[in-house]
Amino acid sequence: MKKIIISTIAVSSLFFTVTSCKTDFDNDVKDIPVTKGDADFSRYVSLGNSLTSGFRDNALYIDGQNESYPSMIAAQMRLAGGGDFKQPLMNDNLGGIPSANISNKKVLVVAGGALAPVDAPGVGTTTLANIYNAGPYQNMGVPGAKVAHLLAPNYGDPAGLNPAAPTANPYFVRFASSKTTSVVADALAQNPTFVSLWIGNNDVLGYATTGGDGTNPITPVDGPIGVGFTSTYNALVGSLFPSGTTRKGIVANIPDVTSIPFFTRVPYNPIPPEKFNTAPAGSASNQNANIDALNAQVFGPLKQVLTALGQGNRLQLLSKTAGNPVLLKDESLANLGVQITAALVGAGVPAPQAGLMGQLFGQARHSTSQDLIPLTTSTVLGTTPASPFAVAPFDKYGTTYPLEDKHVLRGKFNNVNGEVEEVLAATVSFNAAIKAAATAKDLAFVDMNTKMKELDSKAGIVWDGVKYSATFVTGGAFSLDGVHLTGRGYGIVANEFIKTINAKYRSTLPQVDPNKYSGVTFP
Repeated sequence: MKKIIISTIAVSSLFFTVTSCKTDFDNDVKDIPVTKGDADFSRYVSLGNSLTSGFRDNALYIDGQNESYPSMIAAQMRLAGGGDFKQPLMNDNLGGIPSANISNKKVLVVAGGALAPVDAPGVGTTTLANIYNAGPYQNMGVPGAKVAHLLAPNYGDPAGLNPAAPTANPYFVRFASSKTTSVVADALAQNPTFVSLWIGNNDVLGYATTGGDGTNPITPVDGPIGVGFTSTYNALVGSLFPSGTTRKGIVANIPDVTSIPFFTRVPYNPIPPEKFNTAPAGSASNQNANIDALNAQVFGPLKQVLTALGQGNRLQLLSKTAGNPVLLKDESLANLGVQITAALVGAGVPAPQAGLMGQLFGQARHSTSQDLIPLTTSTVLGTTPASPFAVAPFDKYGTTYPLEDKHVLRGKFNNVNGEVEEVLAATVSFNAAIKAAATAKDLAFVDMNTKMKELDSKAGIVWDGVKYSATFVTGGAFSLDGVHLTGRGYGIVANEFIKTINAKYRSTLPQVDPNKYSGVTFP
């Protein structure tokens, strides 16, 4: 596996940065007597997806669950009459479920003098055995769940775990009250007095993390319940807060997933000139010779042909001094393979090679700053694809062999919107529906989209002198998967929920101290 290299010096300097004693969480009520205000916290239930469950480091495990944001909120609610808050804990701190092919959490190790995230060693002991008898559970965050899944019956039926066409979720299988129940039904069976709901992220995130390749489409904004986001979300909120209920609650919108480390860690031009060095170890470097040869024999002739076809900006000549952009296949482009082949043959390129170049580069282009390279793509850059067309020198992913759609979230190119713009548009529409539902039911509404953008800003977020940002690993807020938060990051989320609850229901729940929770664990 290709390692993600992180300077240990950068880690120590950035992670422990102390900028000031300023705290970016106003309206704390720590010096005011704790009261419940207009709310009743005696039976608090939280619903959501992996963000609610405490998922981090690409897994659900005990230490992470114990630092979930709902468990932090519940601890503060107990100061104002709140009751017990149980979570369906995994069996260990590995997080893997072998019988469901769910891998262990990521951990940092030192490899070759640098830090690299790898799967934790060992075999997870958590199984799909149902643990409802030890419940019910008030943290009903289900990793992988979309809005429609919370309403779906049989979502906890082991028979529905068929990988080809799943209708159930392995995490909910563990703590569902029955095979036929739904997440919402189990929540309502507890007759909660207060409910938090943070759902909808996966309705767009799955599309983004798979590079928009079609295997996990964005949920349509419109459509009937179970199909369209708006109608399904309204049905979900209506079930939790029916007309005439005295139940109080809070809902959160979803963050812009294009600003999380999973999409910001790897730049659009991550390929250094030395990647084109094919000299054996210990021999003199020939990277410049390789770049000159590729420019002369491949990218130069291709760019000339494409320029004649009015598409010269698809490809760039390789640089000897700066990072090079990723080579990708853009299925939205007209396929010019036939024209490329004919032009190259006419220029004297042997027909077999011209045909191969037409096949590979008919819809190829270099990435631009508008494209997003997923964190997971770093593990395939420079590797050899399993393809009959992968022959020297066209045998390196992202350098001389175009990456498939799943490895890149394409942005705007030639003034034509790409997958990034689809994600952004869906997020805006989903968040409008969430805000409208909160207003219609007179619920507290927390703008987590704006808060997460603060983390992605240069200033970041400061708590008691410690700065948090969306920088991968060293920012302190995001875990090793680049999507989910650390305990400290979840503390930031908990405080945003608490502030909003206090403002809406006139309660005085104190905020938590994010600095007391765990961040990334270093070897």
